[in-house]
Amino acid sequence: MHHNYIFRHCPVCGDEFTKKRVKDHEPPRLVCKNRECGFVFYLDPKLVACAIVEMDNRIVLLKRARSPERGKWVMPGGYVDRGEKVEDAAIRETKEECGIDIRLKGLFGVYSYPGYLEVVIVYLADYISGTLAAEDETTDSKLISVEEIPWDELAFESTRDALKDYCEMKKNAEKELK
Repeated sequence: MHHNYIFRHCPVCGDEFTKKRVKDHEPPRLVCKNRECGFVFYLDPKLVACAIVEMDNRIVLLKRARSPERGKWVMPGGYVDRGEKVEDAAIRETKEECGIDIRLKGLFGVYSYPGYLEVVIVYLADYISGTLAAEDETTDSKLISVEEIPWDELAFESTRDALKDYCEMKKNAEKELK
Protein backbone atom coordinates (compact mmCIF):
# COMPACT_ATOMS: atom_id res chain seq x y z
CA MET A 1 0.00 0.00 0.00
CA HIS A 2 1.33 3.36 -1.01
CA HIS A 3 0.98 6.15 1.53
CA ASN A 4 1.73 9.82 1.11
CA TYR A 5 1.42 11.22 4.61
CA ILE A 6 1.65 14.97 4.95
CA PHE A 7 2.72 16.13 8.38
CA ARG A 8 2.55 19.88 8.87
CA HIS A 9 3.40 20.50 12.53
CA CYS A 10 6.23 19.52 14.83
CA PRO A 11 5.12 17.02 17.51
CA VAL A 12 7.62 18.57 19.96
CA CYS A 13 6.81 22.31 19.83
CA GLY A 14 3.85 22.61 17.44
CA ASP A 15 5.59 24.93 14.96
CA GLU A 16 5.40 24.22 11.24
CA PHE A 17 7.69 21.90 9.34
CA THR A 18 9.79 22.86 6.38
CA LYS A 19 11.38 20.39 3.96
CA LYS A 20 15.15 20.58 3.72
CA ARG A 21 18.22 18.43 3.35
CA VAL A 22 19.84 17.70 6.70
CA LYS A 23 22.76 15.88 5.00
CA ASP A 24 23.80 16.20 1.36
CA HIS A 25 23.56 12.48 0.60
CA GLU A 26 20.04 12.06 2.09
CA PRO A 27 16.58 12.96 0.78
CA PRO A 28 14.86 16.12 2.09
CA ARG A 29 13.47 15.73 5.63
CA LEU A 30 10.70 17.43 7.57
CA VAL A 31 12.47 19.87 9.91
CA CYS A 32 10.85 22.13 12.51
CA LYS A 33 11.07 25.83 11.51
CA ASN A 34 11.67 26.79 15.16
CA ARG A 35 15.47 27.02 15.41
CA GLU A 36 15.39 26.42 19.16
CA CYS A 37 13.56 23.14 18.58
CA GLY A 38 15.05 21.93 15.28
CA PHE A 39 13.25 18.56 15.48
CA VAL A 40 13.84 16.36 12.43
CA PHE A 41 10.91 14.07 11.59
CA TYR A 42 12.27 10.86 10.05
CA LEU A 43 9.53 9.03 8.16
CA ASP A 44 10.57 5.48 9.02
CA PRO A 45 9.29 2.34 7.32
CA LYS A 46 6.53 0.16 8.77
CA LEU A 47 7.49 -3.46 9.44
CA VAL A 48 5.10 -6.23 8.46
CA ALA A 49 5.68 -9.78 9.74
CA CYS A 50 4.18 -12.66 7.75
CA ALA A 51 4.32 -16.43 7.79
CA ILE A 52 4.11 -19.01 5.05
CA VAL A 53 2.49 -21.70 7.18
CA GLU A 54 2.97 -25.28 6.04
CA MET A 55 0.22 -27.70 7.07
CA ASP A 56 -0.45 -31.13 5.53
CA ASN A 57 1.81 -30.40 2.51
CA ARG A 58 -0.18 -27.25 1.79
CA ILE A 59 0.00 -23.61 2.85
CA VAL A 60 -2.44 -21.30 4.62
CA LEU A 61 -4.03 -18.42 2.70
CA LEU A 62 -6.46 -15.87 4.12
CA LYS A 63 -9.00 -13.63 2.40
CA ARG A 64 -8.75 -9.99 3.51
CA ALA A 65 -11.80 -8.41 5.15
CA ARG A 66 -10.43 -4.86 4.98
CA SER A 67 -9.09 -2.41 2.44
CA PRO A 68 -6.67 -2.19 0.83
CA GLU A 69 -7.11 -5.25 -1.37
CA ARG A 70 -10.30 -6.38 0.38
CA GLY A 71 -11.44 -9.82 -0.82
CA LYS A 72 -8.00 -10.85 -2.03
CA TRP A 73 -5.74 -13.56 -0.61
CA VAL A 74 -2.68 -13.15 1.61
CA MET A 75 -0.49 -15.21 3.89
CA PRO A 76 -1.07 -14.57 7.61
CA GLY A 77 0.65 -11.41 8.82
CA GLY A 78 0.44 -7.83 9.93
CA TYR A 79 2.21 -4.85 11.41
CA VAL A 80 4.90 -5.27 14.04
CA ASP A 81 4.14 -3.27 17.18
CA ARG A 82 6.81 -0.88 18.46
CA GLY A 83 9.07 -2.82 20.83
CA GLU A 84 7.77 -6.23 19.66
CA LYS A 85 10.11 -8.91 18.28
CA VAL A 86 9.39 -9.43 14.59
CA GLU A 87 9.18 -13.21 15.10
CA ASP A 88 6.61 -12.74 17.88
CA ALA A 89 4.54 -10.50 15.60
CA ALA A 90 4.40 -13.21 12.90
CA ILE A 91 3.22 -15.77 15.49
CA ARG A 92 0.71 -13.33 17.06
CA GLU A 93 -0.75 -12.18 13.75
CA THR A 94 -1.20 -15.77 12.56
CA LYS A 95 -3.07 -16.66 15.78
CA GLU A 96 -5.24 -13.50 15.56
CA GLU A 97 -6.10 -13.88 11.88
CA CYS A 98 -6.72 -17.61 11.55
CA GLY A 99 -6.74 -19.16 15.03
CA ILE A 100 -3.73 -21.44 14.75
CA ASP A 101 -0.46 -21.73 16.63
CA ILE A 102 2.71 -21.98 14.59
CA ARG A 103 6.42 -22.59 15.08
CA LEU A 104 8.75 -20.49 12.95
CA LYS A 105 11.34 -22.50 11.01
CA GLY A 106 13.37 -19.51 9.90
CA LEU A 107 13.50 -16.30 7.94
CA PHE A 108 12.30 -16.82 4.38
CA GLY A 109 12.67 -13.39 2.79
CA VAL A 110 12.45 -9.63 3.11
CA TYR A 111 10.44 -7.66 0.55
CA SER A 112 10.39 -3.89 0.01
CA TYR A 113 9.43 -1.67 -2.91
CA PRO A 114 10.28 1.91 -3.95
CA GLY A 115 7.68 4.41 -2.74
CA TYR A 116 6.08 2.08 -0.18
CA LEU A 117 6.31 2.42 3.59
CA GLU A 118 6.10 -1.31 4.32
CA VAL A 119 9.03 -3.67 4.66
CA VAL A 120 7.59 -7.19 4.63
CA ILE A 121 9.48 -9.87 6.57
CA VAL A 122 8.37 -13.41 5.75
CA TYR A 123 9.07 -16.53 7.83
CA LEU A 124 8.54 -20.19 7.04
CA ALA A 125 6.43 -21.82 9.72
CA ASP A 126 4.96 -25.17 10.71
CA TYR A 127 1.43 -25.61 12.03
CA ILE A 128 1.40 -26.70 15.69
CA SER A 129 -2.23 -26.66 16.86
CA GLY A 130 -5.63 -25.02 16.62
CA THR A 131 -8.43 -25.02 14.08
CA LEU A 132 -7.90 -23.02 10.90
CA ALA A 133 -10.66 -20.39 10.70
CA ALA A 134 -11.40 -16.88 9.46
CA GLU A 135 -10.78 -14.65 12.47
CA ASP A 136 -9.62 -11.04 12.89
CA GLU A 137 -9.53 -9.07 9.60
CA THR A 138 -10.26 -12.14 7.43
CA THR A 139 -13.40 -13.48 5.75
CA ASP A 140 -12.08 -16.88 4.69
CA SER A 141 -9.14 -19.20 5.27
CA LYS A 142 -7.99 -22.19 3.29
CA LEU A 143 -5.22 -24.70 2.81
CA ILE A 144 -3.92 -24.86 -0.73
CA SER A 145 -1.21 -26.69 -2.62
CA VAL A 146 1.33 -24.67 -4.59
CA GLU A 147 -0.47 -25.71 -7.77
CA GLU A 148 -3.69 -24.10 -6.50
CA ILE A 149 -2.29 -20.65 -5.63
CA PRO A 150 -4.79 -18.08 -7.01
CA TRP A 151 -2.15 -15.80 -8.57
CA ASP A 152 -4.67 -13.31 -9.99
CA GLU A 153 -6.40 -12.99 -6.62
CA LEU A 154 -3.37 -12.29 -4.41
CA ALA A 155 -3.48 -8.98 -2.53
CA PHE A 156 0.01 -7.51 -2.63
CA GLU A 157 3.20 -7.57 -4.68
CA SER A 158 5.02 -8.90 -1.61
CA THR A 159 2.52 -11.79 -1.34
CA ARG A 160 3.08 -12.68 -5.00
CA ASP A 161 6.86 -12.37 -4.74
CA ALA A 162 7.11 -14.41 -1.52
CA LEU A 163 4.87 -17.17 -2.90
CA LYS A 164 6.81 -17.24 -6.21
CA ASP A 165 10.01 -17.64 -4.18
CA TYR A 166 8.33 -20.35 -2.10
CA CYS A 167 7.25 -22.27 -5.23
CA GLU A 168 10.78 -21.98 -6.60
CA MET A 169 12.20 -23.30 -3.31
CA LYS A 170 9.76 -26.26 -3.40
CA LYS A 171 10.60 -27.02 -7.03
CA ASN A 172 14.34 -26.99 -6.26
CA ALA A 173 13.82 -29.23 -3.22
CA GLU A 174 11.95 -31.77 -5.39
CA LYS A 175 14.78 -31.74 -7.96
CA GLU A 176 17.31 -32.51 -5.22
CA LEU A 177 15.25 -35.50 -4.09
CA LYS A 178 15.34 -37.02 -7.58
